[in-house]
Amino acid sequence: MLLNIIVNTIAVYVAAQVVPGVSIDSFLTALVVAVILGILNTFMKPILILLTLPITVFTLGLFLLVINTVMILIASNLVHGFSVTGNWSALLLGVVIWAVNSFLQRLK
Repeated sequence: MLLNIIVNTIAVYVAAQVVPGVSIDSFLTALVVAVILGILNTFMKPILILLTLPITVFTLGLFLLVINTVMILIASNLVHGFSVTGNWSALLLGVVIWAVNSFLQRLK
């Protein structure tokens, strides 16, 4: 579990450096963002997926990107020192976090 948090922290930090419109103050802020995203994804995301199941099936799963975007925007409102300027930046941030996280998970 600790390794997953570290991998997610690195993914958030790298993604924040790459995606325009996203700023993060420090590596410690990235750690807090990774933990908050983990909590949101554990408790809130399954409820949102269940509530939006018809549209998710209709869009062949692409609506899950919208749910990930909402999770990132909620995290940016909760964590001081982490800001996302728009929906497109949040969407791109989610995709980059997924890509970096997938790459780092394969290394462990």
